[in-house]
Amino acid sequence: MVKNALILLLAAGLALVLWQRAAPGPEPLTVVIERTTPILPAEPVESPIHKILREAASRPGLEGATIGFCLMDADGKVVVDHQAKTAFIPASSLKTVTTATALEIWGPDFQIETKLSAATLPSNGVIEGDLILVGGGDPMLNLADLQVMAEDLKKRGVTSLHGRIIGDGRLFKGSIFDDFWNWGDIGNGYGSAVCGLNLEHNRYTAIFRASATVGQPAEFLGTDPELPKVTTINETLTGAAESGDGVVIHGGEHTGVIHLRGTVPLGESHFQILGAVPDPEYFAAHHLKKILIAAGITVVGEAVAWNSLQTPPAVANQVLATHRSATLKEIITSIHATSDNHETECLFRLLALHGQKAPDAVIREHWKSRGLTFTGLRMEDGCGLARADFITPHDLTRLQHLAARGPFGAIYKDSLLSKGTLHWKGGAMSSIRSTTGMITSKTGKDYTFSFMINHYADGHSANAVRLALIEAMLGL
Repeated sequence: MVKNALILLLAAGLALVLWQRAAPGPEPLTVVIERTTPILPAEPVESPIHKILREAASRPGLEGATIGFCLMDADGKVVVDHQAKTAFIPASSLKTVTTATALEIWGPDFQIETKLSAATLPSNGVIEGDLILVGGGDPMLNLADLQVMAEDLKKRGVTSLHGRIIGDGRLFKGSIFDDFWNWGDIGNGYGSAVCGLNLEHNRYTAIFRASATVGQPAEFLGTDPELPKVTTINETLTGAAESGDGVVIHGGEHTGVIHLRGTVPLGESHFQILGAVPDPEYFAAHHLKKILIAAGITVVGEAVAWNSLQTPPAVANQVLATHRSATLKEIITSIHATSDNHETECLFRLLALHGQKAPDAVIREHWKSRGLTFTGLRMEDGCGLARADFITPHDLTRLQHLAARGPFGAIYKDSLLSKGTLHWKGGAMSSIRSTTGMITSKTGKDYTFSFMINHYADGHSANAVRLALIEAMLGL
């Protein structure tokens, strides 16, 4: 009996276990891990301008060169910055700092006066004392202007001058050459002297004839206009045909001797180069005397430079004739077109007189008042001929932006060289190139920019980068 009960109990337990295994219940939890590729930020698309600048360093002849570029939009926001706050030697694009400053301070109609003065008025057609040609810093005074002044004297009835003719260029103090101009610059026309009294840009044309054989001496034929009281030592030789201007003139301040060295191309019978007048005061006085005599006015005294006088002459406060220069608008247009160092330096020194302080201090103060504080600027001159000059692409670009939107912005823009929608001023010296200005893209967007490259070996490669950047800016 007990045995049967035990068997029934075991059977019931086994049935319960089997029923629990067969009964439906919750599905087991299953975790599925999927392998996915992580989402990364998209690579930025390189702009054509950045690509040009990145690849420039690998161009043949540009290895080791330093390249700076800045591009600003119409609001003055920097769009491209490639070493834009690094200082570069700018060469002649620095001229825009001087011209833009002068234009904003003086306005486009500003003119410079050159005067003929004497101690007494003419009496019975005679000027008893000295006649003084007083320079006002005009960089464009020429021989034709002196002829007009001579005619003005004749209209006043002047027939004779019993005193001397004195060239007075004291307006600008110090040396007539910048301290940082090279020895090879100051005898040549592009490095001509800067004086309070300037005639024909203080330049003369030196004329040569090549010999019939390469390596033989070339003949020096003289100068035009006459270069008085100067001895020339000619050491030029005949170079290969079509070899270009190989002549270097070594002169100096108030020197009486100039050296002519280098080569004149074979086959040239009237080869011309420009030289720098060593004594502008005497040069102007000498040619004024010749012009007065040619106009029928007797001149008894000599032509002299103020710098050569032992004692000053009598006070000459009687103005007999006045010449007014070209307008500032015309002067800066000439500067931008020809990159004339002499014209620019006259404005630079006049800025110093205007502000009664160093010219670069006048420039800094003016642009600070306009919202530009220069952080990488050195101006040993105003034209960029000194290799000691430097400026950053950012500051030069910012200046273009402000000048284009200043009180005479349209005049400034029109004074620059232009091609299509590009308005620019360039600069070039040995291993230095620069371009700065304004450009409107094909989509109508306005930009200002500066490109500078220093210390390169190949000028063609440097120019290719410049042209590529211009095309890329037009495509913005």
